[in-house]
Amino acid sequence: MHNRTRLAAAALVTAGAVALAGCSGGGGGESESLDSLSIMAPYLVTNAPSDDNPILDELEDIAGVDLDITWVPNSSYGDKTNITLAGDDIPHVMVIQGKDPGFVKNAQAGAFWDLTDHLDDYPNLKTTFPEVQEASSINGKVYGIFRARDVMRAAVIVRKDWLEKLGLDLPKTTDDLYEVAKAFTENDPDGNGQKDTYGIVIPKWPGPIGSSSPYDVMETWFGAGNRWTERDGELVPSFTTDEWLDAVDYEKRLVDEGLVNGDYATFDSANWNEPFLNGKGGIIIDVHSRAGVLMSLFKESDPENFEKYVDVTGNLIGPDGELHAHPTTGYSGFLAIPKAKVRTEEQLKTVLGVLDKLNSSEAGPVLNNGIEGETYTLDGELAVPVDDAPQELKDAVLSYSQLGTNVAGFQGYLPKQASDYEQEMYDKRKAIEEADLAAAEYDPAAPYVSETYVAQGAQLDTIVSDARIQYIAGQIDRAGLTAAIDRWRSSGGDKVIAEINELASQAD
Repeated sequence: MHNRTRLAAAALVTAGAVALAGCSGGGGGESESLDSLSIMAPYLVTNAPSDDNPILDELEDIAGVDLDITWVPNSSYGDKTNITLAGDDIPHVMVIQGKDPGFVKNAQAGAFWDLTDHLDDYPNLKTTFPEVQEASSINGKVYGIFRARDVMRAAVIVRKDWLEKLGLDLPKTTDDLYEVAKAFTENDPDGNGQKDTYGIVIPKWPGPIGSSSPYDVMETWFGAGNRWTERDGELVPSFTTDEWLDAVDYEKRLVDEGLVNGDYATFDSANWNEPFLNGKGGIIIDVHSRAGVLMSLFKESDPENFEKYVDVTGNLIGPDGELHAHPTTGYSGFLAIPKAKVRTEEQLKTVLGVLDKLNSSEAGPVLNNGIEGETYTLDGELAVPVDDAPQELKDAVLSYSQLGTNVAGFQGYLPKQASDYEQEMYDKRKAIEEADLAAAEYDPAAPYVSETYVAQGAQLDTIVSDARIQYIAGQIDRAGLTAAIDRWRSSGGDKVIAEINELASQAD
């Protein structure tokens, strides 16, 4: 116990707060009290939370058990996960950071409980995002409670002062985006009398097709799907569609006409904000939160006028007149329950009962905001950070948030912004995200694990992503681009498509 009297501890256990039912010795149906739940989780700050902190006390009170948390530095978490699963000291619950081949192999071999038919029995673990839970599954089977993240993040961030200078509105369609980018390039939006600006800032993108690059987002807008899509009852990669080719032609037109920074193929994404801040480029296609970062940077450099520079809109309507919104996967890893520690279904139900409490509306603010009066205060329903809170307590909040899933919706308090204008813009971003969510184009192949893709995916991915950049840059023609897609198919891609569709048919 932490920061509690032993008397209270004894009373809690005596009351039998939670029971793990399981056979011990040769007895039939004996049960042992679960007075401690062990969890392994990463921490992303400098120091792990101490065992003696008020956040842990609050969570233990809500859960009704001790929480024995092993904190592991994020940088070594993957290695520690493998070592732990191979050893004897396995926790009841493990944070798994992604659906990587190691986790898939272990789950399919029976190392973790299949939770598919269990989660609906727990009100705080029953998700309101079924598409995300499906995406986090392995071939339709749920081996972990996913940790929810914003599903809708794609945004078009625009220099507000340039729009006003040229008498333009925020773009609503891909055609509008082209027109605004052209005006920003040709019509002297900064009023300095020189042709020294351009429309869209695009950095070199390190990820392959489907890694949420500005190109991927535009291709989704054009109706190509999100990594994969369904065509005539078959799941196919987005780049095999006509809409994808049309979108890449659109991207090439932006580049050919000089409406994008000339160094798009080499520009470091770490400097993505700079042309926008310095008045060289007027549009960024990225996540909503970048708009907040840009406003903060303008606030530092021009506090009297920072409200004039940034505006934001969401996903854009494509050439077919429809909104195809580009979502994230909607999750960042999950909480999985190892069978080596939790051996029976009754034990599983007990552990899930504790996790249900830890995902309640009572626990949510503790996990996401900390302790009221110590790390935050409330202004209505918004959290105001306590600036002079101890740094170790602020860091602890960031660590404990790793345990929250928010699968039934965000359970904490949203942050109050520093000024009325910033609050207005934050609320606008949230409203856009909510509106776009209805048109989200989820990846229909996300649940399925192709063995060929696991083995060859890294090599396959580069074939088309490299060809896309080469085509946009004019290094290959349309025939060269389609030849690269054919090479993807013959190098193992057709086998991936067949395996994905076979898995999908088995899941139906």
